[in-house]
Amino acid sequence: MKNISLLGATGSIGQQTADVVRSHPDQFKIVALSAGKNIELVRTYIQEFEPKLVSVQTEEDYHVLKSEFSNRKDIEFMYGDEGLTAVAVYGQATILVNAVIGSVGLYPTLQAIKAKKDIAIANKETLVTAGHLVISEAKKAGVRLLPVDSEHSAIFQALQGEKEKNIERLVITASGGSFRDRTREELKDVTVEEALNHPNWSMGAKITIDSASMMNKGLEVIEAHWLFELPYDKIDVLLHKESIIHSMVEFHDSSVIAQLGTPDMRVPIQYALTYPDRIPLAGRKRLNLAEAGKLHFRDMDFTRYPCLQFAYKAGKMGGTMTTVLNAANEAAVSAFLSGKVTFLEIETLIEKALNQHSVIALPDLETIQEVDNMTRQYIESLVKDR
Repeated sequence: MKNISLLGATGSIGQQTADVVRSHPDQFKIVALSAGKNIELVRTYIQEFEPKLVSVQTEEDYHVLKSEFSNRKDIEFMYGDEGLTAVAVYGQATILVNAVIGSVGLYPTLQAIKAKKDIAIANKETLVTAGHLVISEAKKAGVRLLPVDSEHSAIFQALQGEKEKNIERLVITASGGSFRDRTREELKDVTVEEALNHPNWSMGAKITIDSASMMNKGLEVIEAHWLFELPYDKIDVLLHKESIIHSMVEFHDSSVIAQLGTPDMRVPIQYALTYPDRIPLAGRKRLNLAEAGKLHFRDMDFTRYPCLQFAYKAGKMGGTMTTVLNAANEAAVSAFLSGKVTFLEIETLIEKALNQHSVIALPDLETIQEVDNMTRQYIESLVKDR
């Protein structure tokens, strides 16, 4: 039995993690979980999985749940950042699934590493914001970082049994998101609802918007740089609208190994939980290439998708520049989702934040948190002054 701490239990990845646990109750148990504001789903999880520690975002919801489950003396309730960290380091857990969205996942991840927890990481912003700290601490603690993003899981799977010295390059595939068939001119007046209509994947709002802007792929490039310790000029992005090839690895001898499958996030989640083994996945739609017929690929157009270019530039500059990239994007996407800016203004805000920042090399955690906060304030000031 593998005991799981789950950060972001009510989000898209969190719910699909629950599906995996539900399918294999003899193999997995959720012993601690954190959630945002979906208290109805938290109630369901408490009744179904009987976790020993539950943390929610607000103090108000904490009091509501503690009162409702006052007869359950075996369950501890917490809230806020303290609760998030408590779930991450929970003593009975053997693995942490970090499925929160945003840089809020950074501190709990570092604390879980110190507690020597293996981490199934779907929170790409943690590595984008402070990759050098996370990787360094994980190596010192002897902790495994197991990728959950479909692209990084694909690379991870393709590398099994291979030697790192033989890698020529990584190829991360991109669906192109909600607006892949639109010109930039056609993006001027797109709505939030249109942006959230992803053609292939069921994801949370923030990730879906990032997919439409291609920032999601930019964050994945930076994440791949840290996870697989390759320079940016050996990490490419390729448009592939079917999302059947999830990513590829090319080796020195020109061989290419790709991981394929129908779009289903439960596959990389389960692989991270069972690694290095595999177990059956109930309800999985099998890949039928004859049915698919054709697969399509296009080179990435950095003029069409400037956010991806921002990510490469920030990654190569390193230090706090990727912290700024991530914080500016989170703040800009939030402004778009709340109707304060247009879709294309997301790019404008990010570029302004990058241009006004003087990079700090090898920042410590306190510096990263300060830069993150200052960047968000800067974006908010730009939005307010529009």
